Amino acid sequence: MKLTYQDAVEESSFILTNFNCNPAQQLLQDKGYYKILWAKEKDCSLLVDGYKVHLEHNQVLFSTTLHVLEIPKESGMTAIVFNREFYCIRDHDHEVSCNGMLFFGSSQPPIITLNKKDVKSFEAMFLVFHEEFETRDRIQGEMLRVVLKRLLIKSTRLVKEMKGITEMPGSQMEIMRKFHVLIEEHFREKHQIADYADMLFKSPKTLSNIFYKAGYPSPLAIINERIILEAKRLLLYSEKTAEQISFELGYKEGAHFSKFFKSHCGIPPAAFRAEHKLQQKTVQT
Repeated sequence: MKLTYQDAVEESSFILTNFNCNPAQQLLQDKGYYKILWAKEKDCSLLVDGYKVHLEHNQVLFSTTLHVLEIPKESGMTAIVFNREFYCIRDHDHEVSCNGMLFFGSSQPPIITLNKKDVKSFEAMFLVFHEEFETRDRIQGEMLRVVLKRLLIKSTRLVKEMKGITEMPGSQMEIMRKFHVLIEEHFREKHQIADYADMLFKSPKTLSNIFYKAGYPSPLAIINERIILEAKRLLLYSEKTAEQISFELGYKEGAHFSKFFKSHCGIPPAAFRAEHKLQQKTVQT
């Protein structure tokens, strides 16, 4: 199944699919798509940035335009796929407040678990999506956007409940969201808490206290995690050398980056790449 809405003028795309056909599988190779993946029929497994992720029945995963996914054709998954031109998470953040929560909220894509009430809500929204693909008129795109916004708002609320931050003061929650968004924009050149604290008009200590009280990893740990994730992606999915990657991630000396990578991953960058390639060959044979 691959139901597609496209606007040639805006270059916008919105797709409803289960990845069980070659055209749908091609979406996984195309960059620039956000993906909302619902294990609607059964438990399923997929690869995210080369690592296996298991979704239980009625769990939902939110993937950014940066994540590299591999999904089996018979996964039993239902997915929404859309690009920035259809709905820009950053430009419309004032509408749904999902930036820094559902998308770009951490190095790993968030996963929520739907209870019976949530499942009914999701089923109702997906039913509307299906109905809209049966109606081709000039307001079809806007109708799909309306339901997508409702889905994003509902999902953002569920993520807040999952992370136990629904009772946090709104101002502190906004600081956490903005911190994650700023990391996504600047992690290649800014590696210190003070860099982000300055942009948020807070002291490094105040910023660290906010994350500590919320039960989150420290801001520095989150910054380092984002750098490591990007380093792994480049090592696994590009031909760039470790030295080239170190420069791209803001390290003036390759040795400094290699030491940083090894301290977090246990092995140097080159060894990490070689080990993963060996694992791929083993799986293929």
